[in-house]
Amino acid sequence: MHFRSHTCGELRIADTGKKVTLSGWVQRLRDKGSLIWIDLRDRYGITQIILEEGISSPELMQAARSLGREYVIRVEGTVLERSSKNPQLPTGDIEVLPTSIEVLNASITPPFTIEDKSDGGDELRMKYRYLDLRRNPLRQNLELRHRLAFETRRYMDSQGFLEIETPYLIKSTPEGARDFVVPSRMNPGEFYALPQSPQTFKQILMVAGYDRYFQIVRCFRDEDLRADRQPEFTQIDCEMAFVTQEDVLNTFEGLTRHLFRQVKGFDPGPFERMDYATATKLYGSDKPDLRFGMPFVELNHLAKNKGFAVFDQAELVVGINAEGCAEYSRKQLDELTEFVKKPQIGAKGLVYVKYNHDGSLKSSVDKFFNEEQLKSWAETFGAKPGDLMLILSGDTNKVRKQLNELRLEMGNRLGLRNPDHYKTLWVTDFPLLEWDETSGRYFAMHHPFTSPKPEDIHLLDSNPSQVRANAYDLVINGVEIGGGSIRIHDRSLQNKMFALLGFTPEEALSQFGFLLNAFEYGAPPHGGIAFGFDRLSALMAGYDSIRDFIAFPKNNAGRDTMIDAPSPIAQHQLDELFLEIKPFNKD
Repeated sequence: MHFRSHTCGELRIADTGKKVTLSGWVQRLRDKGSLIWIDLRDRYGITQIILEEGISSPELMQAARSLGREYVIRVEGTVLERSSKNPQLPTGDIEVLPTSIEVLNASITPPFTIEDKSDGGDELRMKYRYLDLRRNPLRQNLELRHRLAFETRRYMDSQGFLEIETPYLIKSTPEGARDFVVPSRMNPGEFYALPQSPQTFKQILMVAGYDRYFQIVRCFRDEDLRADRQPEFTQIDCEMAFVTQEDVLNTFEGLTRHLFRQVKGFDPGPFERMDYATATKLYGSDKPDLRFGMPFVELNHLAKNKGFAVFDQAELVVGINAEGCAEYSRKQLDELTEFVKKPQIGAKGLVYVKYNHDGSLKSSVDKFFNEEQLKSWAETFGAKPGDLMLILSGDTNKVRKQLNELRLEMGNRLGLRNPDHYKTLWVTDFPLLEWDETSGRYFAMHHPFTSPKPEDIHLLDSNPSQVRANAYDLVINGVEIGGGSIRIHDRSLQNKMFALLGFTPEEALSQFGFLLNAFEYGAPPHGGIAFGFDRLSALMAGYDSIRDFIAFPKNNAGRDTMIDAPSPIAQHQLDELFLEIKPFNKD
């Protein structure tokens, strides 16, 4: 049997008169009595099948009327020019008059409509993912993902990189997020971990002399989920030997440009650069969205010690200027105040200053500041008549994060965050270490293998918190797409780093002895980067969530509701692994 001569998205007006065979799913059936139309769908598109009384046989009309949505059918017939064309469809100039219709498989009624805009909720569509994947938006997302992977491999090959696979069953390490662990049957009481990244293996490959490595690789982290996070995710993982930070940035700026040109059809423009200190000072974030302005303006010298206790007691008074928003109503200002007071943001209140079109200034703190003082604020902000200044105060780190959220909210309200407009940025010079008050020790801001900036190495002994990392992140539209660093390649410096992170020499040797020993055999200077491939795919399509760019994702509880995983395993499997499950009360 010949199932198809053409796909359902292939036929055009030039095919009129051809005898064709099509196979696909019944998208919809419209029965007008003397006329029946069937929309036949496959991955490539939709072709209209037409049956007409007096032309089509009664048996064929009856066969058509017996069809239901999502039936799989095979149609033989002749291509006709449509009398009523559909310019919305690539196949809209033609239709097929069938000579036979064969049901290849019937379908029960789907739990939701297989349309671009489905009536199914997230959980229902995830349970029936095989039906959800028939919808055009998901098909287009996965086609985009495929194209990105293909073009990544093409670019990396052109730059002399080798794609080398690294193990999935590795050793658990204490740094970073929580590992997924896998019990070993052959080594009772011992466990593998699934890799959070191939970090140490790609460094070993540099020691081995494979100076340009990459991999589109699956990684695993056992952490709480959100829109842009899944327990298993994919990275474009890369490492290079004999390179400086500039070499890495230029190479992967090249990859990013290549992907934009080949997949989106345009160049994203210049890649700005900004160090971490500037990014947090001007935008309160290490991944600022530069599609719009509103940089932070600090007001301590103008607003403190003027009798307004909220400002006087604050470590930092800081604000943004929202251009053209002076006419915001009291209701709109109250909404913004409630927004910053949400528990997840945590501000105690919001101060505003309206720079009216007539040149006067009106604020929520008129009792404490006269118009002349407010005018000096406006000059500092660079505000002009018609603008609205929004000001927060508090502890420096907290208030910057709060103002970052307010800035993004204003960007949304003013339509300044267009998903079709792309702004690229390298953020550099991150702190090497973060101090954790709870545990009373330093943690690596990136990971323990990140090299300090050469000029800051002397501070490791005297002032570790001031040491900058030789690290960099690629940020597009306020989303961290990739991150990396120049690595430590000297054993003594790596030992010093482990000591700062609280490892004893014995613990460091037990956990990372293989890497430390490798450094004794001529490790070259090296560095790399990893791009979040799911996140990059979503960004390219203008989505916030990565879920619909993964064929079979998990829900927010980390479950695959389609196959019902995770699930209990049989007692004999537990026995083989020498595991005992203690009673667990879900309540």
